[in-house]
Amino acid sequence: MSPPVNSVSPAGDVGRLVLASASPRRRELLDQIGVSYRVLVHDTDETLLSGECPEAYVSRLARQKAASVNALPEIFARCPVLGADTIVVCDNVILGKPQDEADATRMLRMLAGRSHQVLTAVCVMQGNRAEVVTVHTRVWFRELSDADIAAYWRHGEPEGKAGAYAVQGSGALFVEKIEGSYSGVVGLPLFETGRLLAGFGIRNALESHA
Repeated sequence: MSPPVNSVSPAGDVGRLVLASASPRRRELLDQIGVSYRVLVHDTDETLLSGECPEAYVSRLARQKAASVNALPEIFARCPVLGADTIVVCDNVILGKPQDEADATRMLRMLAGRSHQVLTAVCVMQGNRAEVVTVHTRVWFRELSDADIAAYWRHGEPEGKAGAYAVQGSGALFVEKIEGSYSGVVGLPLFETGRLLAGFGIRNALESHA
């Protein structure tokens, strides 16, 4: 179990959203819509189960991430918890975070010159209540040369990124078009997340000024 990140004493935080993710991109997206939160992360086993389809997998991981924090005695039923997971899928194959340059090269060659899907699942959980939504977005890549891929790896961006690219970074140079949720590709679909959070009484920037 990993130590909490940016943990705040729960005594003064009843009802405040807990983000069960260490992703800086998800923090930036919540900041963008003016949602107040604190971060508390615990390890989650991300092993793909035998016969598990991509949508079931990403939905399960989002739920597991939220549940691992929701189960803490100081959190359970006191605060809503948000867990999320994002995967890249090409030919029904899940492309996770590359292990090394060869793995990143393999993934980017698969994605080059065609479309793929990005699935992001979001789970909001409080006590025994849980709501999950999964958002599908289709992304089209231009053709990539070996030189393009090698330069991108040297740039350093593919490491730690699902599918070996970041649409919010230099990877945007590879993207011809997106059909669906841009913020979902980044890591948190804001339209759907905002609706989920509203159901748990979490206010965003516009609601705070209504």
